[in-house]
Amino acid sequence: MTLFEAIIIAIVEGITEFLPISSTGHMIITEKLLGVESDPFTRLFIVGIQLGAILSVVVLYYKRLMKPLQNGNWAFYAKLLVAVIPALAFGYFYSEKIDQLLDSALTVSVSMIAGGIFLLFIDKIFREEKIQNEEQISYTNALVIGLWQCVAMIPGVSRSAASIIGGMQQKLSRKLAAEFSFFLAIPTMAAATAHKFSETFHTLEYGQMKLFLVGNAVAFIVAVLAIRFFITFLQEHGFRVFGLYRIVAGVILLLLVILGIIN
Repeated sequence: MTLFEAIIIAIVEGITEFLPISSTGHMIITEKLLGVESDPFTRLFIVGIQLGAILSVVVLYYKRLMKPLQNGNWAFYAKLLVAVIPALAFGYFYSEKIDQLLDSALTVSVSMIAGGIFLLFIDKIFREEKIQNEEQISYTNALVIGLWQCVAMIPGVSRSAASIIGGMQQKLSRKLAAEFSFFLAIPTMAAATAHKFSETFHTLEYGQMKLFLVGNAVAFIVAVLAIRFFITFLQEHGFRVFGLYRIVAGVILLLLVILGIIN
């Protein structure tokens, strides 16, 4: 992987991490279109640079994240812990299978199309918005959202989409479902990156470490802009546009796979 390829993949990650269109799926597509070899470092890079994007949540929502700590209200953090447990367990037991799926463009294309069809109707399916703030989220709500997030272990599904849909299914408002998804991404992706990094750290060379750090920095900057756009757009327009985009992108990718242009 060259520095140019690392930057391109990181830009794609920053744009797509918080949109319900699958950041991992887009990075896999980008990797294959650039002709980047799928080796252990590439898989680490694709998972690891998501940490840079997640740090943008910490910066943008710093006051919201620190408020429970300042008030001595640990329930907010406990709910995030409950929500992240299913993904940690699922990732621990199925990490090898997940790694195999990261190489499958066919899996990504099918997941993107199926998820896109679902997003076309999500605003009509889950209209009821009873929960408007974090304090109203129960531990059961948090656990169910965490279970929804596990679906995103399949490349192309989108962690953001799965957890937001889980939030809306639990009657969170669209805005709160998106923000809780952002907060949930912090422990989820930190754990995923730490796990992947621990497996690969001893094999990394200086040049690869530099690519990893540059990728995280680029993903962070781009993600800050993407979050601001997404929250505003979501409140005004909902998910239909993202659903249409996923279907079109998934069909194009499927055709590329069928024609043998992408393996």
